[in-house]
Amino acid sequence: MQCVRVWSSLRRAAHRAAWTRTQSHAAAARLDLSGIYPPIATPFTAKEDVDYQKLEENLHSKCTMKTFRALFVSEAVSCFCSATGATVRLTEKMAAAGANAVLVVTPCFYKGKMDSRALIHHFTKVADSSPVPVVLYSVPANTGLELPLDAVLQLSKHPNILGIKDSGGDITRIGLIVHKTKTQDFQVLAGSAGFLMAAYCVGAVGGVCALANVLGPELCELERLCVSGRWEEARVLQQRFIEPNAAVTRKLGVPALKQAMEWFGFHGGACRSPLQPLTEAETQQLRQDFSSNGWL
Repeated sequence: MQCVRVWSSLRRAAHRAAWTRTQSHAAAARLDLSGIYPPIATPFTAKEDVDYQKLEENLHSKCTMKTFRALFVSEAVSCFCSATGATVRLTEKMAAAGANAVLVVTPCFYKGKMDSRALIHHFTKVADSSPVPVVLYSVPANTGLELPLDAVLQLSKHPNILGIKDSGGDITRIGLIVHKTKTQDFQVLAGSAGFLMAAYCVGAVGGVCALANVLGPELCELERLCVSGRWEEARVLQQRFIEPNAAVTRKLGVPALKQAMEWFGFHGGACRSPLQPLTEAETQQLRQDFSSNGWL
């Protein structure tokens, strides 16, 4: 399956005309991805409808922080496209809605046939047609499929492919991607706060971190410490992120992220089925993961 998510500037108007392909390729060469991006969580009502008022309040709070480079906006109703053509059409819709770039995850429904040849073909077709720059997205924990290194290196040469968000957590792989693409205008983003400092150490330019929905300014401080070479201070701060980050991602997931957002003054809202609310024991564990590291 294929999910397209979009980047949206904090101050960009909601709608604009799609760029021409030539303009898109030029934009890919100059769009700077460095910084910390929160993947915006969507609050739902008790009836599982999108709570637009609370979503707007969350967005306003993040905009007034003036710490994030931009927002990573996921569609309120997930769009999954197994076909390249459907991905192209969805990308065009996202660009027309105002996206600066699109993040395109590996198609994985037929993952047994998703070898490098198939994936290079897919991403090339999407990038050829996309009105805005494309960022590759490798998230094996969710897709069961890691975008192969040889495919990444080949795709990095495409003028409309800007970089990659790598959520696998393999720092040697991230470092090798940076090393092997250093002659390209190709940028690497860490896909988790759990290994953000390590990713910076090997050349990543930023991160898309779920934890930024809760501890946004603090993660931006970690970015500042890394960029300025204050590694000892960065190490201390990074260690305090490890347990809460694991709690709101791989351990307890989206329900935990939404609960933590409520504790920190944001609107998490209810989960949509089939996701279930945290149990009392899970809520206590989540609080422990934050409080033991000095966040609550």
